[in-house]
Amino acid sequence: MKEKKRSDDTIANISDELIEEASELKRGKKFSLWSKLTALVVFVVIIIALTLLFPREKNQNTEANINIVYPEAYAYGDFDTLKQVRDQNPIEDEFIKALNEFTYKTSANILTEAGKNINYSPISLYYALSLAASGAEGETEDQLLALLGVSDKEILSEQCGNLYRRLYKNNQVGKLKIANSLWIDDEFGGKPIIFKDEFVRQAAENFYASSHRVDFAKDETAREMADWISINTNGKLNPRIEINPNQILSIINTVYFYDQWIDRFDKSETVEDTFNLLNGSEVKVDFMNNTYGSVGFARGKDFTRASLGLKNSGEMVFILPDEGVSPYELIASSEKMKETFEGGESFVGEVVWKIPKFSFGSSLKLGNMLVNLGVTSAFKEDADFSGITDHMAYITDVIQETHIGIDEDGVEATAYTQVNFFGAMPPNGRADMILDRPFIYGIITHDDTILFIGVCENPAES
Repeated sequence: MKEKKRSDDTIANISDELIEEASELKRGKKFSLWSKLTALVVFVVIIIALTLLFPREKNQNTEANINIVYPEAYAYGDFDTLKQVRDQNPIEDEFIKALNEFTYKTSANILTEAGKNINYSPISLYYALSLAASGAEGETEDQLLALLGVSDKEILSEQCGNLYRRLYKNNQVGKLKIANSLWIDDEFGGKPIIFKDEFVRQAAENFYASSHRVDFAKDETAREMADWISINTNGKLNPRIEINPNQILSIINTVYFYDQWIDRFDKSETVEDTFNLLNGSEVKVDFMNNTYGSVGFARGKDFTRASLGLKNSGEMVFILPDEGVSPYELIASSEKMKETFEGGESFVGEVVWKIPKFSFGSSLKLGNMLVNLGVTSAFKEDADFSGITDHMAYITDVIQETHIGIDEDGVEATAYTQVNFFGAMPPNGRADMILDRPFIYGIITHDDTILFIGVCENPAES
């Protein structure tokens, strides 16, 4: 029989003063949702679950105890404010290097399943794991930091916060929002579970993580979590959340991205044509067409790489394998993936584009991949998350869902991760980016952060 005990409006054992302080840490406008989907959109959710080692009794309702005010959004074209934001939030080159090495290492282990489209957000997973690492100790901390490529978790949290504020966009042409949340069950067997003030403080200050008090024994908690994900991905992701009565914490990260091409495609030039699949069959899809003069591209062993500029957030990179080369050959290891995205000989010249319109999503279970990359302690019963709580707890699930779509106007993408618990040079070549066979893509910011990466095998499949 469940006890009806909790009636307070705060997380047990987290002081009112801390909650008020964390709520005041952020200045600026609250996030407002895009009312209309068009162009390039990507979205992600990742969930990490932290679970207790023994049975428990449960009760009570959901309360949002720390609500986050997001950074002040500046207008498109406001370069003075952009410079100010960058100056106030310095990013170390070594941090970007570590983030990209994490991207290549994890992507090479994820983008391996031929036969379907796949979209992955390394930045979503990185933020969720970084938040978990901020509360890890001992071997658990060491293994997480080794994968994340940063030796000190305080530096990691600070750099994540600075990068967050640099990446945040919400203006008339686009949006990039990373949202984090902690879903905390603070009772075991009628007794409180103590969550550390410093963990909640760091989560709010550097990860903009809202905190929610929940009961993981109640179905309504799963609905509340799913609703939060839907809101923070502009309704594009509506996952079915599974919870466990022994669960004490879920870390949820979402990424919503929308941006417009600097040079939009003319819809009158979009025509239906043939896309050739890996199995030799063909499908008919709509292709967007354009030609650009004196732009950069690269040629490497077995591939051509070129990009399309985005108004707010960098570029979308397309990598076309040479005839007879599978995209998976180019991303079979982290070294090959780095060469594919960064290597090759650079040229400036004419680029002829023929890009299929596509829209698809992926659901990824990432726990085994993390174990294979050396994060083993966090999934064992003797995991050390004593920076979060002194109760014995370990990670049980790491799940990510994503969606991406592009059209003549731009790109939209989303993701969620849940851890339950150019230069002026004369033209010297031409690139034909005729994407009529499976190809690789990535969305990269001005800070060289890879937000999304994937393989489009069949643009006719959603």
